[in-house]
Amino acid sequence: MQAFRIYLVLLIVVLFSYTAVVAVNHGLGLYQIFFGDIAAMGWPGQFNLDFLMFLTLSGLWLAWRHHFSPGGIVLGIIGTLFGMAILAPYLLWASIKANGDIKVLFLGEQRAAAS
Repeated sequence: MQAFRIYLVLLIVVLFSYTAVVAVNHGLGLYQIFFGDIAAMGWPGQFNLDFLMFLTLSGLWLAWRHHFSPGGIVLGIIGTLFGMAILAPYLLWASIKANGDIKVLFLGEQRAAAS
């Protein structure tokens, strides 16, 4: 679990550093470019569509882990919109809260206790 947490911290640092450089150099027009590439039906759009599917899957998992509660739904939407910038810190927090229990980490406390 310690290696997983170190990996998450590395992802967070690299992603936020890279994002800061891109934002300074290119602005914050991500969504227009992202969906514009999808609309253009080229390989960049195919990659973005594939990535969007991963984002929606991670957002659904976040909402499901919180039993589709109002807070869980909001977390899922935010996770879908912001991707790894939300998922990695969430997993880091959840892994600490779960005391390294992988079952609790992925299922949540209630589902892990019931299984």
